[in-house]
Amino acid sequence: MDRTDGARYRRIVDDLRARIEQGELAPGDRVPSTREITRQWGVAMATATKALTELRRAGLVRAVPGVGTVVAAPLAPSPPPSSAPSRKAVSPTPPAAPAPAPAPEPRSGPDAALTAERIVAAATAIADTEGLPALSMRRVAAELGVATMSLYRHVADKDDLLLRMMDAAFARWTFPAERPDGWREPLALAARMLWAGFRRHPWLASALSMTRPQIIPTALPFTEWVLGSLEGRGLDAWTAFTTHLTLFNYVRGTAVNVESESTAMADSGLDAEEWMTTQEPALQALIATGRFPALQRHTAEGYDFDLDRLFEFGLQRLLDGIATLIDGTSP
Repeated sequence: MDRTDGARYRRIVDDLRARIEQGELAPGDRVPSTREITRQWGVAMATATKALTELRRAGLVRAVPGVGTVVAAPLAPSPPPSSAPSRKAVSPTPPAAPAPAPAPEPRSGPDAALTAERIVAAATAIADTEGLPALSMRRVAAELGVATMSLYRHVADKDDLLLRMMDAAFARWTFPAERPDGWREPLALAARMLWAGFRRHPWLASALSMTRPQIIPTALPFTEWVLGSLEGRGLDAWTAFTTHLTLFNYVRGTAVNVESESTAMADSGLDAEEWMTTQEPALQALIATGRFPALQRHTAEGYDFDLDRLFEFGLQRLLDGIATLIDGTSP
């Protein structure tokens, strides 16, 4: 980075920091991507990446898989000094995925107040932040400060625990009392609720099976809502149920990328955009051969990947296809 880029780099950091501290960019808002920074400030991609990295290390921004870099929630103020043992600070979570509140410590020993609900909440918090591979009965017991064997008085095994976690995740859903008119908006509403659930719990999509579906009572309202929205639309029972499965699998299939991106980011220390920056020289070298003219034309101005926009675009195209089944005509 030359001296000119160094001065611009400092201006980028100072400007974004000021916009965050003054509230112009609120917690959860996207900050300019590296590509946007290169265009606005006329710096190299490496300079833009370094600026966002400094803001992230300062705790002002955080990378969210499939979304990009967003303003981090402010840290809670430190409690006044006391004689009580200090608790380990917990880093702020994205607005779309608040971590479950920790259960209060029991007064007569941890095992005495252990419940299935506390076990499920602790297991969900581990899976939300570290992924399913980090989840084990021993790890959950350690989080709760109890003996591993004490968990088995409340859950049969890890498979039973996972089912309870999924049931608890879907239990947060609340469909409106009045169904919107038509079929398209009700299906879009259900798909977006499912997407929000997968975004809140990145492990949930991969935990669900399409070929050997688990019996999860709190997930059945999704099926009931979608099938109810398709009733009286001229579809036979097989087509209606297959439409429901297609909608569900589209959302689930897209959401699987949330978990894989979260894992890749933890392993590499780079968010998706930073990783793409490291791959750009190799891609540009291939494009420069002239063998891929269409790719060259469509990437000439860059492409800002946004998983939420990808989901919404695909959802609308899927609903367009369902419209041909119901209405018999293309939209």
